Amino acid sequence: MFEKLCSFENIHLAYLQARKCKRYRSNILEFNYNLEENLLKIQKELQDQTYQHGGYRKFIVSDSKKRQIKAPSFRDRVVHHALCNVIEPIFDKGFIFDSYACRKGKGTHGAIKRLEKFWRSTSDPAGGGRRSPKNFLFEMRYLKIL
Repeated sequence: MFEKLCSFENIHLAYLQARKCKRYRSNILEFNYNLEENLLKIQKELQDQTYQHGGYRKFIVSDSKKRQIKAPSFRDRVVHHALCNVIEPIFDKGFIFDSYACRKGKGTHGAIKRLEKFWRSTSDPAGGGRRSPKNFLFEMRYLKIL
């Protein structure tokens, strides 16, 4: 497993994942300038077990409310992705089918589709038809579906 983490192929894939939708940011362009050297340096530090996680960049986001975000450097994000590439398949096998958060091919939209399918498959015997979505969700409030 450690060899897979440190493989150049995994680190290069992690680089591609980390830069997705962020290709033209200055810190990524700077990393790209010496791309092979930077990836080989990460690989060597991981193999030698001398890799040190750097600091965080702090900034404020004001979407629905004002909040402070702390983001790792691009170099550290590459290592995060490299690690996730190795451990995610191991952990994913242990999750129940109806676990949707942060999983490939699942997510919020998948959870909603599954809930709608489950809702449609149930019927209200007293009412002679389907339950209303509101009543269905009210009845399901104690179950952990998602």
